Amino acid sequence: MRFRQLLPLFGALFALYIIWGSTYFVIRIGVESWPPLMMAGVRFLSAGMLLMAFLLLRGEKLPPLRQTINAALIGLLLLAVGNGLVTVAEHQNVPSGIAAVVVATVPLFTLCFSYFFGIKTRKLEWVGIAIGLAGIILLNSGGNLSGNPWGAILILIGSMSWAFGSVYGSRIALPVGMMAGAIEMLAAGVVLLCAAFSFRRKARHAAWFIGVYGRRLPGVIRFYYRH
Repeated sequence: MRFRQLLPLFGALFALYIIWGSTYFVIRIGVESWPPLMMAGVRFLSAGMLLMAFLLLRGEKLPPLRQTINAALIGLLLLAVGNGLVTVAEHQNVPSGIAAVVVATVPLFTLCFSYFFGIKTRKLEWVGIAIGLAGIILLNSGGNLSGNPWGAILILIGSMSWAFGSVYGSRIALPVGMMAGAIEMLAAGVVLLCAAFSFRRKARHAAWFIGVYGRRLPGVIRFYYRH
């Protein structure tokens, strides 16, 4: 009887590790052909729209404005910043060993933010996180732990944002059920796409500036002095 009760839990954990863990591999493949912010934005916006449409067709109502704003804020912290920066870092060719070690700091930051918000933490939790972090470092010690430091910093900031959003989300009123996830993904998708188009426009302006002033202006100056 005990095993039958634990079997669904083991199945859920296995599915979580397979589905969640495979996303980083898929991200690494996706950023080879897509701009990182645009890929993340399209991913979350499309998923949020599909989930929202499913919930509305099922008869669920939109939550109050305050809960909607709270869910959008959590979406920015967890998905736009947390997952978005990981996607950008994957584009910077951060080795998987470094990514695994840095992402493993999320539980540590979660305990730190919990203490900041006045949530009691047990010593056993700190010991467990320390053992887990040491194990991940040990498993990746034989791999490539050198790479782009800026990418590792981006993942670290994303991990901190994810941890803060997780703790803060437990202290505010959020929509019930899957509605919270739909709003979070919609908000993150919109913000990530806006950021992607903004950076793309700046890059286009920079290329135009270099093309006009970097190439044409010297030619004009040479023409002026020759004549």
